Amino acid sequence: MKAAPFAYVRPSGLDDVLAELAGGDGKVLAGGQSLVPVLAMRLGRPGTLVDINAVDELTGLARAGDTLAVGAAVRQRTVEHSRLARDVPLLGMAMPFVGHRELRSRGTVCGSLAHADPAAELPAVAACLGATVTVAGPSGRRRVPAAEFVLGAMTTGVGPDEVVTGVELPVARPGQGFGFAEIARRHGDFALAGVVTVLDTGHDGTLREARLTGFGISDRPVTSDVTDLLASELPGDGREDLARRLRPGTTELAARIVDTGGDAHGSTGYRRRLFAVLAARELATAWTKAGRSAPGAGPSVRQ
Repeated sequence: MKAAPFAYVRPSGLDDVLAELAGGDGKVLAGGQSLVPVLAMRLGRPGTLVDINAVDELTGLARAGDTLAVGAAVRQRTVEHSRLARDVPLLGMAMPFVGHRELRSRGTVCGSLAHADPAAELPAVAACLGATVTVAGPSGRRRVPAAEFVLGAMTTGVGPDEVVTGVELPVARPGQGFGFAEIARRHGDFALAGVVTVLDTGHDGTLREARLTGFGISDRPVTSDVTDLLASELPGDGREDLARRLRPGTTELAARIVDTGGDAHGSTGYRRRLFAVLAARELATAWTKAGRSAPGAGPSVRQ
C-alpha cells in the first residue's frame, strides 16, 4: 500500500518544530523505521510530517556528569559505536538485538521510546536504568521518568503538539552489574519475552538494590524491585547455581506480571516460562558482574 497524501517540512529550530505541531495534525519524523511502515499501511494519516533531523539541538550525544544525554535525532547505530555509550553498558548489550544493522543505521533511540512497542528493547533498558525522557511542548519543557513514559501499547504521555527532545541515561557506577536477554523467533524480531536487570552493590560488595524490567510480557515494560528475592538466595556457588535457586521466585514473579495474551507465536504460559528462566539467569549474571566491578571485596549478602 501507499501512504495517504501528507505535507513534509524540515524545520531547523525547535521552536519551528513546535509551531508545525501546534495544529495537532503533525507527526514527528526522526529515523522513520517505525513510522513509515505505519504510514504505508495507512494505520496513521498525519497531515504533515515534521522532520527533526535538521535541528542541531536534537542531534547531540554527550556525557554530562553522571548522565549520557542522547538527542532525539541520534541514530541507534551511532550510539552502538560510540565510546561515550560504553559508559552505559546496557546499551551495548541491548543494541545488537534492536532490529537489524540496516534498521539501526536509520532508527533513533528516542524514536524507539516514542513508538512504545511493548516488545521493544530500548524502552525496557531506559525504564530499568531509571532514565529520564525530556519533552518539549507549547507549555515549555518537562522531564518524564522512563518508567512512567509508556502508558500502554504504542501509547506514551507525549501530546500531539509535543516532541521528545532526548533521553538521559545514568552511566554505570562501580559495583553495579547488568544483565540482558531476550527470546525471539529470529534474531532481529521483536522479543517473545525479554529481561533487563540492574543491581547495585556497596563499596564492600554488599547488595543494595536489584531491579528487573520485563518486556514482551505486557502492554508496556514492567519494572520490579527484586532486591529481597535476590538477597534471600545469596551467596551461591556460582552463576548457574544461583540462577537455579532463583527460579521459584522468578516463576512466582512471572505469574504476577506476565499478563500479555497468547498469540500465534506463544501462549501466556509459554511467555511466563521464558520470563522466569531469563529473569533468574540475568539476575545471576548481573550479580556476577557486580562482583567483578566492585572496588572492594566481592559481592555478599545485604545486612
